[in-house]
Amino acid sequence: GTALPAYTEARLASIDLTQIQPAEYRADVVVLLLLDGDLPVRVIIVEVQLEKKERKRFTWPAYVTVSRAAHGCAADLLVVAPDPAVATWCAEPIEIGVPGFVLRPPVLRRTDIPIVTDSVEAARRPELAVLSAMAHGDTEQGATIAGAVLPAVRGLDDDRARFYCDLVYNSLNEAARRALEAMM
Repeated sequence: GTALPAYTEARLASIDLTQIQPAEYRADVVVLLLLDGDLPVRVIIVEVQLEKKERKRFTWPAYVTVSRAAHGCAADLLVVAPDPAVATWCAEPIEIGVPGFVLRPPVLRRTDIPIVTDSVEAARRPELAVLSAMAHGDTEQGATIAGAVLPAVRGLDDDRARFYCDLVYNSLNEAARRALEAMM
């Protein structure tokens, strides 16, 4: 009941699916949710996609299935794609080949990310505030967002604060950078 593509030959291949020289699969971020400190209950793979890369149509399903096998629990994929055209491409279903086995990547788009300009909210959820700066820092609200985010991240550990400050600064347009430098 499965339609096959046109082909000119059928050949038996090795039944051994072990990778002697393993392919490198490196996701941008992998979050493992644990129950009671050591029982994996969910793996969340986060991929930031800034441009269309056809190879991702093959690697994303591998990330999900390999993570599921490695941790013995369900695995999710979340693609963060700020560019609308790239986000639309990322959300297209990926047909694996087995009937019904289709990966439909959920995509976090720029429009899904709130604009955080309140310093209290930024202090309460600094990661969301940094994500807001990354998504909207190149808009006319960039300086206002950065003005709320940067004081909030200063209270974090040094490495994380420095990393977040760099992310925010590099996400701003020139006008927002000048305005931020004037505020400082």
